[in-house]
Amino acid sequence: MSIQPVSRSSTYTANRDWLASLHGTDQTETITLDLTKFTSGTHYAPSTDSTQPYSRFLSGVPVGRITASGLYGLWNKANTDGTQVLAGFVFAETFFAPGQTKVPAALLWHGSVFAAKVTGGAIVPADVVPSSSSAQIRFV
Repeated sequence: MSIQPVSRSSTYTANRDWLASLHGTDQTETITLDLTKFTSGTHYAPSTDSTQPYSRFLSGVPVGRITASGLYGLWNKANTDGTQVLAGFVFAETFFAPGQTKVPAALLWHGSVFAAKVTGGAIVPADVVPSSSSAQIRFV
């Protein structure tokens, strides 16, 4: 009888078509996402691989800070929970385990973004209300 070790690896490439320049990518901030505020299949890719149970939160998702919890949810100008203020965009894809509801992520809070290529649907720059606590993003 012989025992043969088996190994497997997977490679994922982040889709950053939404990023218009590298400006600001060296100064991201660490945030925590509240997964209950996002849509599976749109904002994160659930795992379909039985040997790789981790799901992937996608880069380029616009987020705002939820006032009550301090966590980050999907940006929406119509909300009144704090997420109506654009904090920035999730910069890098991040993996998370099944059942996890809070996920650490990198926040791009200043830089240039292609408005038409934002993950989850285009963003209308006129809908982003500038404030002292909002992201410093130039839309192209």
